[in-house]
Amino acid sequence: MSDFLSQKYRGLGTVIELSLLEVDKSETTERLNQAHRKIAHYEDLFTVNRAFSELMTVNQFAGLKAAPLSEEVYTLTKKAVQISQEHFGFNASIGPLVRLWHIGFADARVPSEQEIQDMLALVSPDRIVLDDQKKTVFLPQKGMSLDLGGIAKGYIADKVVEFWKETGLSTGIVNLGGNIRFLGLPQKGHWRVGIRNPLTHGTSLVLQVLTTSSSVVTSGIDQRYLERDGKSYHHILNPETGYPHVNNLASVTVFSEKSLDGEIEAKRMFFSEEPEKVFAKRQDVIQAAVLITKEKEIKILGLKPKDVRLIDKHFKILN
Repeated sequence: MSDFLSQKYRGLGTVIELSLLEVDKSETTERLNQAHRKIAHYEDLFTVNRAFSELMTVNQFAGLKAAPLSEEVYTLTKKAVQISQEHFGFNASIGPLVRLWHIGFADARVPSEQEIQDMLALVSPDRIVLDDQKKTVFLPQKGMSLDLGGIAKGYIADKVVEFWKETGLSTGIVNLGGNIRFLGLPQKGHWRVGIRNPLTHGTSLVLQVLTTSSSVVTSGIDQRYLERDGKSYHHILNPETGYPHVNNLASVTVFSEKSLDGEIEAKRMFFSEEPEKVFAKRQDVIQAAVLITKEKEIKILGLKPKDVRLIDKHFKILN
């Protein structure tokens, strides 16, 4: 990475790192800062962690009237609602539950069963009304709310790479914390990606992977969590139960062309009881995947053994 110029920023609830192949230092720095401003712009549109944003207008109008949206906010919202209506685990209407648990924030707590049941009644993507002509979204019941946190990072990462391409740049990296999007390829002809240990809350790596994929997205239980009374609760909530999803997976990493697709498919695999079957069916989108279980077992899908290096010997790669 010595040929790259990198800058770190804070946004999207994480540390953002942007890197570009350095040509002229001042010009490259400005391109990095432009990309960061673009990310901040999208965060202003999609965040539900502030009182005001375009998406928050939809939530504030819930039960009252349809909210008119800009083209790009409507397009992503429509995509999120349609994916939610497949009912595989991702759910854009999960806002009431996310707010209730608020995992990753100072006021996070374990709600009562009654509170969870009350919020579950508001989680219903099939009831959301979309109007393509007027570009409006209507949540029919007061208290319903959208949260696009599960896919917005992927959309934003793709948009940054698109912007860099349009300005004539050839090689770069967008790292949005658990979501990495590449532009082009480095001189070696592949990217080297580290996959973190999802059973600790640090930055130690389990694997290194060589890839030519444009996007690497990880969904895991270590990214945001809450510890109460000796028990750990991760942030990936199951919209059917209202609790953090229970399975044997600690993380799913998906290699794909687009980050938005990676976000969706990582969640599809994380929620599935048979993630390998999901990979087999979705290979038009999922180029490769790495599954890490809570028992420290690793399943490699679609990668050549020579492109994978085990770093943490406490883990075992399954054949």
